[in-house]
Amino acid sequence: MIIAETGADMSRFPPAAHLAAWAGVAPAIYESAGKRSPAGARHGNKWLNHMLVEAAGSVARMKGANYLSAQHARLTARRGMGRAQVAVAHSILVSAYYMLKNDEPYQELGADWLARRNDEAHTRRLVAQLERLGHTVVLDPVA
Repeated sequence: MIIAETGADMSRFPPAAHLAAWAGVAPAIYESAGKRSPAGARHGNKWLNHMLVEAAGSVARMKGANYLSAQHARLTARRGMGRAQVAVAHSILVSAYYMLKNDEPYQELGADWLARRNDEAHTRRLVAQLERLGHTVVLDPVA
């Protein structure tokens, strides 16, 4: 459906954000007097938009089986079902964009990818902070 609506040539959309806005799954931001406030997703290609949100809904029923379902569960708890579905639809479209643009297969990150990434970043920040204070840090992982 994505190829049917956009075509296989992704050069029409230089960054993935252009495709997301065209499809209607990019968040809109209203700005007035320097104050920004989030708004609903933009209007876009209704067929592609509905298909992506429907796919995001089916991903939600997988319950932590992959990165997208974990993302949906995490966002649903904080932002609600509708916003989570649009955010996951955006992720699906961006993944498809890069798969078509670079001609490479989908790489599943895993349900725990964000937790792993956050732990590694947190460790790096703490080590850098201790080194700035003049300490030598040697990390020995617990077995």
